[in-house]
Amino acid sequence: MNPEASRLWRAPRWALSVLLAGLGMIGPFSIDTFLPAFAGIAKALDATPLQMQQTLSSYLLGFAVMNLFHGALSDSFGRRPVVLWGMAAFTLASVGCALSGSIGQLVFWRTVQGMSAGAGIVVSRAIIRDMFPPSEAQRVMSQVTIFFGVAPAIAPMVGGFLFVHADWHSIFWFLVFVGAALFTANWRLLPETLAPEAKQRFHVPTLMREYWRLTTSRRFLLLALASGVPFNGLFLYVLAAPVFVGEHLQLAPTQFFWFFCFSIGGIMGGAWLSGRLAGKIKPKRQIRFGFVIMFLVSITNVTLNLLLPPSPFWALPVIAAFAFGWSLMVPVVTLMVLDEAPDRRGMASSLQACIGSAANGLVAGVIVPMVMHSTVALAFASMGMMGIGLLAWLKVKRELV
Repeated sequence: MNPEASRLWRAPRWALSVLLAGLGMIGPFSIDTFLPAFAGIAKALDATPLQMQQTLSSYLLGFAVMNLFHGALSDSFGRRPVVLWGMAAFTLASVGCALSGSIGQLVFWRTVQGMSAGAGIVVSRAIIRDMFPPSEAQRVMSQVTIFFGVAPAIAPMVGGFLFVHADWHSIFWFLVFVGAALFTANWRLLPETLAPEAKQRFHVPTLMREYWRLTTSRRFLLLALASGVPFNGLFLYVLAAPVFVGEHLQLAPTQFFWFFCFSIGGIMGGAWLSGRLAGKIKPKRQIRFGFVIMFLVSITNVTLNLLLPPSPFWALPVIAAFAFGWSLMVPVVTLMVLDEAPDRRGMASSLQACIGSAANGLVAGVIVPMVMHSTVALAFASMGMMGIGLLAWLKVKRELV
């Protein structure tokens, strides 16, 4: 924690949470806003469903690759410069997406979007740990999750409206506006939170040794899997939304927001409770509650999909309950991951995000195309993602104090 933290930010804590949540919302906005226009973009660019799926997986893989560097660069050059350069690059990439005339161009600029969007998401986690001690950091992390949840709830509504009343290009021009607004807000308001004495010399061999130390740390990897992989139990529904919501649940593009309202409502509810429980119960107990909820919901989801035809009236509340369980436990596990490398929290955040994003990319490019045409297959895949995270947590929890 920066010893000068109290001087760096004198405004209310929630105001910093809003600013950091703005950085975190770049990812959901980049994905959720254009999902309602999926079929329209495919028709306009003469693209196959598989090619369109690559606009998601290329974004996620670009996000994963650059996440290895965003946090490490912020450990050496400061949090603020990395955030500002990332937002500038994201804005430029969004212009490229808006002007794309072929599916190849769109995939390329989506990759650049992914490579730049991670700057804000990764570095914002390190900023929280720079500014607050553990219990306070959990509360702020929960607040960020709550504010962050507003973005993906309204993103598909905005995307559907723009697509219906303008065209798909307007969706990416909207992202240009979002990127420029975040660049301006952080340029004016975000302080440098990394203490001068905490800066690490940018030396590639040393950096690689540190990465090797973390990637060979059994405890770090298990915690990263426990925090990141269960999210894919929810995220695969987001990635499959054009088929899941449009075909299985038979909702119109302008009704996509119902899916996101339920899923994000669950995330916000779990994050709110996580913040309320900070410092009141043991972290491991809170994590256990989150996994128990996800486990029971996963079994319920599989059972209902085997017995009943798809319906938004039961499918959406089930997804919301799963999201609630995930967001109840993830702020706690995320802080445990960062504290595995207290002198290089930016790098730890980078590697954690890289692992999670690589899993996201695998789910987007391989698993979702395999299971998205069957609600039963989606339910089993979701339970499998939760199961990986649960096994990782059960293996590592005894090693934690």
